[in-house]
Formats: sequence, C-alpha cells, structure tokens
Amino acid sequence: MTDKLSKRYTQAIWDVTETLQEETQTESALASAIEILRNTVACETGLVWLQSDDGKTLTVVACAHHTDLTGISIPSSRSVVGHQTETDTPLVFQHALPEDTPLAGAGDVLGIPISNQLLAPLKTPWGLPFGVIQLINKDSGFDAADIQLSRNLTSIIALDLDDKGIILNPQEKRKPLLELRGVTKEFQNGEEVHQVLRGIDLDIYQNEILVILGESGCGKTTLMNIVGGMDTMTSGSLRLEGKDFSHPTAQEMTAYRKDYIGFIFQSYNLMPNLNALENLEFIAEISANPLDPMTMLTKVGLGEKARSFPFQMSGGQQQRVSIARALVRNPVLILADEPTAALDYETSIEVLTILEEIVRENRKTVMMITHNPEIAKMADRVIRIRSGQIASIRINAHPLSAKDLIW
Repeated sequence: MTDKLSKRYTQAIWDVTETLQEETQTESALASAIEILRNTVACETGLVWLQSDDGKTLTVVACAHHTDLTGISIPSSRSVVGHQTETDTPLVFQHALPEDTPLAGAGDVLGIPISNQLLAPLKTPWGLPFGVIQLINKDSGFDAADIQLSRNLTSIIALDLDDKGIILNPQEKRKPLLELRGVTKEFQNGEEVHQVLRGIDLDIYQNEILVILGESGCGKTTLMNIVGGMDTMTSGSLRLEGKDFSHPTAQEMTAYRKDYIGFIFQSYNLMPNLNALENLEFIAEISANPLDPMTMLTKVGLGEKARSFPFQMSGGQQQRVSIARALVRNPVLILADEPTAALDYETSIEVLTILEEIVRENRKTVMMITHNPEIAKMADRVIRIRSGQIASIRINAHPLSAKDLIW
C-alpha cells in the first residue's frame, strides 16, 4: 500500500469513528459511515445489512448508492450475505457469482448488476454475528488493503451498534392479520412433481398495501390463490385473525372466501346481465356482514352509474364497480390481481387512488400482484418472488401517493 493510500484509509477510520460518536441517530450514523467507506475504496455501492432477532432475515438499514435500497430484506439461509454472518473474516468475490450460487440473482433483488463484491461480517464484542457490510462493484477489484480497512471499520461499527442499539423492523412488533408458514404447493405432471411454492413464510398486516412482484411462473398468482382460498396448499399453515385455515374443508373454504376476502380481478368479472348496483347487491346478499351497496358505489364515484350495465361503462368504470363489489363484502383482506393491466395510465391512477383511500380511510389491507414496478412505490411493503420462494421483502419508509406515480 502506498503512503498516500495508507493515509487515505487511516483518515477513513478517523472519519467513521468521529461520525459514529457525533451522530446520535443510529441509522443516520450508519449511512454516513458506509458512504465514507464506499468513497474511500472507490466502489459503486455500499450496504449495511442487519440480521433479525430470529436470525431468519437480513435487512438493508444503511445504503450508499444513487438509489435508496434501505428496507430490502432477504432470507439469511439462502444468501451469501447470510452465510457471511457466520464467518470471521471478510470475503471477496472478484467476479460475478455463477447462477447456481445463492444470491447470484442479487442484482434482481437490489436492482443493480453485481460484478464483484466484498462482504465483511458484523459481530458483537462477544463474537455473536448480527450483520454484514457489503461493498459492490470496484473497477479495479477489491484488494488486501480494502479487506483490512473493512475489517477495522466493522469492528468500530459493531462496537457503536452494541452501544446504541437499533430497531431493525418496527413491523416485527405488530400483530399479523394473516400468517403463512412453510407454505408449499406441488402439482403432479405425469411422473414428475412440479413444486410451485417452496416454503413461503410471510406475515400480512392490517392497514397496509402489500405488492407482489415476480416474473411469470414464479408462483405469485398461486400464492395469492392460496391466500384467497381459491386453491389449497400442499403443506404449511395459514392463520387469519388467529384462526387456522391451513387445510379447510370445502364448506370452511367457502365461508373463508365469503367472510374474509374481497377480490379485484384484471378482467373485472362483473355479471353482464346485472347493472352496477345489482352486481353489488348480489354480493351483499351472500355476505355475512355486508356494507350498503349504494354507499360503496358512491364511494368509488359511480353513484350516477347505478343503473348502467357493464357494456355501457368504460374499462375504468367497470374496474371501479369491481372495487366497490369487493368493499361491499366488508372483507378484512382485499386481493387485487393486476387491477390496472387493461387500463390506460390516467385510468390506472384513478383506480390506484381509490385502493389507496380504501386502505388509509377504511383500514383495509390490500395485497396486489403487478408487473409494473412503478406501482410498487406506493406500497408499504414489496415482496419479490423468485422460483417459488421469497427473494426479498422491502419496506417503503415513505410510500408515494398513487397520484405521484409516473410510467
């Protein structure tokens, strides 16, 4: 190491130490520290991952990147980052990881391609692992000096975190509305068994917008069908409001759909021989605790269309009737499968604004599948599914209003 480089790296240690001492807000201190480290080693991205109390997930709590990546979570057991929490020394990959290596698809999770990376474990003064610092994409590759600097700084940061403490995920303290544990789904295809879902663990909370992203065939629709009582799981458990609906009878599944779930479909699925109000009244008649159909139709701005039939309404109007129909059931959970896929931009924003108001004003929960990543910006949390597993969970600390989305 040259004298000039040595001085720069020594200065980085002093700067990080001073920053941690002066900044009382832990997340801000970590953000400043990782920015200093990223600038010193001259790499593209720096991240601080912390492990959940149960050790099952790692979440980005500080980020040095042109896009804010904080709030992203990954399963510890299926990631190189998770593996690195169990080691004692930094680990360097000078090339992109092979496709069959855990976290090889981290570019999908983080939204950036990873050419090379350095991972340094964070441990308590007693040697207990609790996180990782990850540096990504250095043009010249990471060297021994980078490894030594990261080792020194992780020790300093670990001591500061042990002193200050940190709240990793406030939502972990909330009581879930719906709990999925170890959910699998298999289909028999001749002599072969096709596994669509491979052990899904997920909590859904009251009064949130939850968006599911993933490529076609990844299992997101199957997951929604199981949550909605449209399909059954092969193994695992599902609890809603504390009640077990893991393996219901046909009668129990019908009651589950009728009493708890509201559906919004891409294709609207309105009954063509009934007008808008009658479409809602039909659902009200078969619901356990319905809301007033006309009130719900007025809520979505279609009170004057009460006597209109589906063929007399635009696609956006039909979708708003579909939303009102879901509300009439007075469900605890509303499932929306690509609700804007058939709509233009302006109409999509109108529909998304209504969904947003339902969550904020009526304290409902919306679980939505979409292929549009822009829509994910209005979500409280974003779940990315890959190959039947949860690849990441991102918490949006500041969700956008639907009216601010642009695509």
